[in-house]
Amino acid sequence: MFFTYLRRELRRRRKAALVVASGLALGIALVIVVSSVSSGMGRAQDKVLQSLYGLGTDMTVTKAATPTASNSQRPRFQFDARNNDDDSTQSSDRVLVQGFTTLASSTVGKVADQKGVSSAVGGLSLNVVKVDGQFTRGQFQQNQNSGGSQGGRGGGTGQPQGEVQGGGADFDINQYTVYGTDVTKTALGPLTSSKITSGRTFRTAETNAEVAVADSAYAKEKKYKVGSTVTIKNVKFKVIGIATADSGDAAANLYIPLRQAQTLAGQKNKVTTVYVKATDSQQIDSVKSTIQKNVSGTTVTTSSDLAKTVSGSLSTASSLATNVGKWLSIAVLVAAFLVAGLLTSSAVSRRVREFGTLKALGWKSGRVTRQVVGEAMVNGLLGGALGIGLGLVGAYAVTSVSPTLQAQLGGGGGTGGPGGFGGPGRRAAQTLEVALTAPVSVTTIVLAVALAVAGGLIAGAFGGWRASRLRPADALRRVE
Repeated sequence: MFFTYLRRELRRRRKAALVVASGLALGIALVIVVSSVSSGMGRAQDKVLQSLYGLGTDMTVTKAATPTASNSQRPRFQFDARNNDDDSTQSSDRVLVQGFTTLASSTVGKVADQKGVSSAVGGLSLNVVKVDGQFTRGQFQQNQNSGGSQGGRGGGTGQPQGEVQGGGADFDINQYTVYGTDVTKTALGPLTSSKITSGRTFRTAETNAEVAVADSAYAKEKKYKVGSTVTIKNVKFKVIGIATADSGDAAANLYIPLRQAQTLAGQKNKVTTVYVKATDSQQIDSVKSTIQKNVSGTTVTTSSDLAKTVSGSLSTASSLATNVGKWLSIAVLVAAFLVAGLLTSSAVSRRVREFGTLKALGWKSGRVTRQVVGEAMVNGLLGGALGIGLGLVGAYAVTSVSPTLQAQLGGGGGTGGPGGFGGPGRRAAQTLEVALTAPVSVTTIVLAVALAVAGGLIAGAFGGWRASRLRPADALRRVE
């Protein structure tokens, strides 16, 4: 009887049911789109952050550079005094620690021993400045009339008059970044944010080998390929692999074994960054506190710390999706629920004769209320189905368009120097571009269904309360 009456009444009042369902559908669709866009923002930000510190890294341990240390690292170039007839090319390399004060290699083991740390690996970030070129000897050119004029007057110096023409210096400056990586633990650190697209990565036995992996963009610029030779401070490194960054810029132009990097920079048993993976990603804050407490003089930076430094259109869009979008969704949902409730209550008012007659025939108030709530629940579920459909279309449209967002990453400050999250060899400021997607998760769909049910219950509560107050006498007054 319940379902028969329910089906008949919904068929009779299709327009009213569609209006209620449409209002709920708009609110639910907006929630789905905002939730999916927010999820896409999170993925975009994770992609940006991954390009900085590498896959699997939860935090880094560094020591901020001091002014004294920075001054001592200023590059100085000295060239030999050559014979005037010698125009040969001269070259000089300076290998400097990039961005941080070095830590003792023993710090890596100390960090690895802390509670909550799954693994830790050290790396050395370097900046190489190479200057090469040549001095060219100038040629003295004598003025044609200088000799006669000076001798005729008797007041000359007896020296030929003229000027030096030509000569000078032509030097080229090449600056690039090098990262010394622990080849025995390549599963952690910046190199994990790149994929080997040609050649191979390091072998565990190559701890002191003269081999290098080049970033694909830098290799293209310098025309390097697998088998090419790169000279750093008179040491020739063989390129064994080309790595392509998964997103954004690579962490460094060249990667070499850590021991080789320490030798080139004169930093034996030193590292600039310790990359840390926690045993539980939910306990990162407590692990951070433990390291800061037990490893003095260091700065621990997590991905959430670095996320606060991301600006640009990605940050703006994320704020809009998180704040404006969230409150807009709530406002639309509240309005949709209220409208659904008021429309249901209004529909009950127009059915006074019907409900009054049913009560006169023996229907109890509870049965009438259940009937109204049942109708409202069907309207709510219908609105949920429509809302999920609209929300999926909206999320698909965002993913299809894939608007490009810019993420500006500032170095220094609280994140410990260039590269923000311990990223080796990065500029003080960096701009990355990421495409926005709007993935819809099962959780979002479940939330939409829950909202549809809630909307139906709220609308049913309005109408049921109105219906329960009707009396058979109300119906008799309406009879003409």
